[in-house]
Amino acid sequence: MKEHSSAPAGDESIALLRRSAEPLPDLASAEFAALFDRYADARVVLIGEASHGTSEFYRSRAAITRRLIEKHGFNIVAVEADWPDAAQIDQQVRRQQPPTWHQHAFQRFPTWMWRNREVAGFCEWLTAYNRGLPAERRVEFRGLDVYSLGASIGAVLAYLDRTDPPAAQAARQRYDCLEPWQDAPTLYGRNVLHGQQSCEDAVVEQLRALLERRLERLGRNGEALFDATQNARVVQAAEQYYRTMYHGSTASWNLRDQHMFDTLERLLEHRGPGARAVVWAHNSHIGNAAATAMGWAGEFNIGELCRSAWGREAVLIGMGTDRGEVVAASNWDEPAQIKRVRPSRSDSWEQVFVQVGLPATLTDWRGDTRAELREALSATLLERAIGVIYRPETERQSHYFEAVLAEQFDAWIWLEETHAVTALGRQEPHLGEDETWPFGE
Repeated sequence: MKEHSSAPAGDESIALLRRSAEPLPDLASAEFAALFDRYADARVVLIGEASHGTSEFYRSRAAITRRLIEKHGFNIVAVEADWPDAAQIDQQVRRQQPPTWHQHAFQRFPTWMWRNREVAGFCEWLTAYNRGLPAERRVEFRGLDVYSLGASIGAVLAYLDRTDPPAAQAARQRYDCLEPWQDAPTLYGRNVLHGQQSCEDAVVEQLRALLERRLERLGRNGEALFDATQNARVVQAAEQYYRTMYHGSTASWNLRDQHMFDTLERLLEHRGPGARAVVWAHNSHIGNAAATAMGWAGEFNIGELCRSAWGREAVLIGMGTDRGEVVAASNWDEPAQIKRVRPSRSDSWEQVFVQVGLPATLTDWRGDTRAELREALSATLLERAIGVIYRPETERQSHYFEAVLAEQFDAWIWLEETHAVTALGRQEPHLGEDETWPFGE
């Protein structure tokens, strides 16, 4: 770990960053997306975000992804979302079915993270794009995450009910162990910690049964069986996750990100030769964890695993902002609000880019000719991370961590002032009375 620097950067480094930062055109222009043609040679492009509730982050990712799909043949969009929920979007964009996911998917907290107008707009575009392609060439929309215990159990059983009722009955018997906990899986983990028998053997046995089924039926009805098998993998990973979370955050974090990476690998393998993916996830997942306080504490993430697996063929792009608005809650399972994002701390990477003085930029330090730029970004400074919770009153403790930007990412999108996403549905977030800082008391 490098020694923490209290001052963001000297005048020479700021001048270098100002020369190196490429001003970003308007998001809606073709010139914006064209700047990302430089990543056309990658197998996987991972695009981060500094929060889960910022419109410009979603719209930037959508514009970059459209370009990579249209001009460079990327054919998988894999996101930090649950597999069964993302499958409902996949039914729209790839199977050309009516978009029912607005009503039926992403119903658990945090609903706004994927059920928002920015995502819906991208899905409309992808549906239209896929319409002009044969089914086998259409772009997939997939979920990588691990939280869908109940929905994934339901998807496995629904598949087996359609294809093999006796196997469905056997699966029900195996999953009966988890049935009481499907709506409150954290209680399952707590009860196992206090001596209740775990369901590990049962879910492993069910996954093994589906894997054997895939081998027997290789090449026949592959898509439906692939989906069911992945849902069984989610059940297995979720059972482990909720059982592990009471043993410490590091173990559960690593299990989750390993599952996301494994899912991405399977998607690429399932797609076959020519598979190329764009990943949408938080900076904390897609930046190389080994260059952050997370990694120094023993955590790894999907970005680090991708870099280890594919080297230069994996591109890690972070995003940051100084101030503006974000949709977030104050505590888990509480209503979302539009909260004001405080200007960044003086000892943060965000403040470095404020000093650069350009409101919207792309800074890219990949390649052999960027050694001086990488050196300028090699200090250890604070970086802000806002997830679905934002607590500005404890921002230093709750939302900042140390990072070496040059090693964490390959490039950085800077959007100095940003705005909240627009949630779908009748109950949209409102500006909270306690979040009017610095304009209110």
